[in-house]
Amino acid sequence: MSFKVVVADDHNIFRQGLVRIIESSPDFEIVAEASDGGEAIRLILELRPDIAVLDISMPEKNGLEVSREIMKRGHETSLVILTMYKDEDFLQEAMDLGVKGYVLKSNTAEELLTAMKYASKGESYISPLLSDVLVKRREKIKQVKNDNPSIKTLTPTEKTILHNISQNKTSKQIGEEMFISVRTVQKHRANICSKLNLSGWNALLSFAIKNRSGLD
Repeated sequence: MSFKVVVADDHNIFRQGLVRIIESSPDFEIVAEASDGGEAIRLILELRPDIAVLDISMPEKNGLEVSREIMKRGHETSLVILTMYKDEDFLQEAMDLGVKGYVLKSNTAEELLTAMKYASKGESYISPLLSDVLVKRREKIKQVKNDNPSIKTLTPTEKTILHNISQNKTSKQIGEEMFISVRTVQKHRANICSKLNLSGWNALLSFAIKNRSGLD
């Protein structure tokens, strides 16, 4: 059985190259191609592929925005991001979203197929060339946790809410994602502010964004 794949990249020549690489493996079958983020979302929702390979930079919606939308809909499509950038923030956001693969465009065709095979099993794969970025990320997380011991006083639910706040989500959006009422979210927000000695929404949002790495 082959895994169904949607490929999304706004550069036609590069996208056709991806298609040839993926079709060279008997494990995968291309079911659709997209040239922008909006089209990618529509095709993924309509076709429900096993895997979607997404360029991080596309018109309408970038690869991370597409990933966020697909995750929000609860689809089981495994997502693999292709990028030209060794950027810590992009990698952080991809991992936060639950993206299964994160591969540099400069990598070999074999590595893309490896990432897709991991994704097909529900496992994660990050390009070895990003190992230095991962090391920096772990060091930052460790430093954040050391600098903010008060984070340890938060419950798992409070940490999840604080992480969602760091993505600038409203109480309504958080409630819908966590299946709790807006009033319950607001109560948790008040408890978080009390534990962290924060006053007001702006202070809470600023803290959440600054310390997002320590909330994993």
